[in-house]
Amino acid sequence: MKKLSILAIAFAAITFAACGNKTAQTDAAADSVKSFEQQQIEASIKMHMDSIASELGKLKTLPFLNEGKDGITLTKEEKQVKPDYLLAANVADEATTLTEKYRTLSALSVDKKIAALYEMPTEDYEKAITKLAADINDPSFKAIDDANTIFETTSTLYDEMEKNGRINYFWQLASAALVEQLYVANQNADKFLSTFNDEAAANVTFRIVLILDAVNRLAQYDPDIEPVAQAIAPLDALNATTVAEMKEQMAKMKDQINAARKALVK
Repeated sequence: MKKLSILAIAFAAITFAACGNKTAQTDAAADSVKSFEQQQIEASIKMHMDSIASELGKLKTLPFLNEGKDGITLTKEEKQVKPDYLLAANVADEATTLTEKYRTLSALSVDKKIAALYEMPTEDYEKAITKLAADINDPSFKAIDDANTIFETTSTLYDEMEKNGRINYFWQLASAALVEQLYVANQNADKFLSTFNDEAAANVTFRIVLILDAVNRLAQYDPDIEPVAQAIAPLDALNATTVAEMKEQMAKMKDQINAARKALVK
């Protein structure tokens, strides 16, 4: 995960945004059928997640990243041009409902991480994230050392939110993190895809399509997944067989990803 940083997390987040829902059904007979069907869908998602992780693990280190004892850093050249596409910390003020606060918290934690890599000021992000976490008051967050890193602790957070009965809000967190990271990656597509080969592009995008199909099928069992399915729906345009096709498809998806970002974070 460290080796690929933002790109790897972005693709991995797709699967976390969909798997593991265990909301109870009112009809006992329907419950047994749906539970079995959901388990099958979830198993396929986890399988594709592992396949994506394996594929990304084969890639070379991104050329603008350095990895040392202090973790991931950007090259000196990369840090010279600061990103102007990150969310402003004050978007937190627009989040009024609980679901909006979860999503905004997640998206801001992504952008705070990116801002830190570029050695940009992060104090406003930290204040906004701390306030959102306090407003949400989710006991699951106690398992995380720092709310600013919420999108980097997906597996731990999922387990805790399921245990604490907050699992429906997990879809809000994961979908916002996914869309925000894809938005960022699409601003720098040539850089992010520079380590891909045709085989990796085909394997990763094919599994994304399969995961999207699974998310749509899960939505019929629980309406709380519907916003997640809608948020990541633009990804269905990613079905490349070559790196060139993947770049072209991501370029065409720019407006759709931007619209998804605005839908999730006001």
